[in-house]
Amino acid sequence: MHPKLEVRGVTKTFGSGAGSVTALAGVDLEVAPGEFVSVIGPSGCGKSTLFNILAGLDSPSTGQVLLDGAPCAADDLLGRIGYMPQRDLLMPWRTVLDNTILGLEIRGVSRREARLEALRLFPEFGLEGFERRWPSEISGGMRQRAALLRTFLAGRDVILLDEPFGALDSLSRAGMQQWLLQIWETHRKTILFVTHDIDEALFLSDRVYVMSHRPGAIVDPVSVDIPRPRDYEVTTSVEHVERKERLLELLRPTREVLEA
Repeated sequence: MHPKLEVRGVTKTFGSGAGSVTALAGVDLEVAPGEFVSVIGPSGCGKSTLFNILAGLDSPSTGQVLLDGAPCAADDLLGRIGYMPQRDLLMPWRTVLDNTILGLEIRGVSRREARLEALRLFPEFGLEGFERRWPSEISGGMRQRAALLRTFLAGRDVILLDEPFGALDSLSRAGMQQWLLQIWETHRKTILFVTHDIDEALFLSDRVYVMSHRPGAIVDPVSVDIPRPRDYEVTTSVEHVERKERLLELLRPTREVLEA
């Protein structure tokens, strides 16, 4: 069976000549169907650039992206992979319900049918009773739930999540992580998740890819063979701490980076 999503030797350089900047250098990774994989790395290592390429918003300078085993150019990827950026990007002039159906409307689904489809999932996404509220009237966690529901309703099998809980406080974040796992275990979407939080990556993922300082490349994948379903108490286990130490070691900057 082919990986659901595969990146082969992807390099991305911006500009040319002496002023060029290489953001990615030979990135290789893969995500199996229904797998939850995280990517961690230092700020500026090219994680967002990688996501833009996977979403079809940009093209690699060299290398390939494959979806279901087939090589895809940016035009082929655009609209085929769900992408939820760091900010929820809810439209302030649309209700919570009408924000969640945007992807369905773009696909040509009538507003009435789209609302009915979304409403069926509102209880599962913790949004029941807030259908007619405006984005300014709900909490940051609820805004992220609405944004994620909008991404799920777009109907894509592969979803990119770029630090969706980065702006939340630690208690809200822990609750959202457990909730996201419940949603993922129910729907089994293929998820590629970017985070700066090592505990978050280990708690959520089947595998964690570590990226180097710029130019970004994959240093090492770390498998997380902790049984599911998982409770947050697993983050205090000996196995979790050992994996965290391994990831911290991989993330430690080299002397060349420190002296640059």
